[in-house]
Amino acid sequence: MKKSIISFLLLITVPAFAESEKPNPMFGENTDNAIAIYVAQGTSPGSLLKLVNPFLWDFEPMTNLMLQYSQPLEIFRLPARMNLAIVQNLGYSHDDGLNFIAAGISWDVSLIDWHGFYLGVGIGPYMRDSGDRYVESRLVFGERVFIGKNISDKWRIELFTQHFSNGSFTEINRGFNFTGLAVNYSF
Repeated sequence: MKKSIISFLLLITVPAFAESEKPNPMFGENTDNAIAIYVAQGTSPGSLLKLVNPFLWDFEPMTNLMLQYSQPLEIFRLPARMNLAIVQNLGYSHDDGLNFIAAGISWDVSLIDWHGFYLGVGIGPYMRDSGDRYVESRLVFGERVFIGKNISDKWRIELFTQHFSNGSFTEINRGFNFTGLAVNYSF
């Protein structure tokens, strides 16, 4: 598992940039910047498999808020974006010990673009202000799967699931899973 995560990170951090004829579906025409707000509900700790299988979700008393700034790029001739994000996780009820703030960078790639809809995946490292009982380390990796829709030239919405964990390089690594909605404005 560690080797596959490291291999994927190397693959994604050394992208092959190429020119494409098709516009980037995650940005408006002639725009080079985007701001997005992500709001997500905790869908239980656990493996990366839970990220894409809603039948395994068990809602947790956690809310995840993220503010993200993005710029377009291409990775292996696919439309992509590079992101800088600030994350606030809010645990409540019996999970109030799961509050943390994190900052990170990530790369998202749009794999499918069809009639204003796009489907993509992303990955990136994040540094948290503290460890907790779900993930012992401060360094975590965030993996994301998303479906987006272009509402107008400037606005997009995305339904996403996101997983944060450390790739099992510490003993405690239950991971965090979230599902939510994002609103994206291109300028």
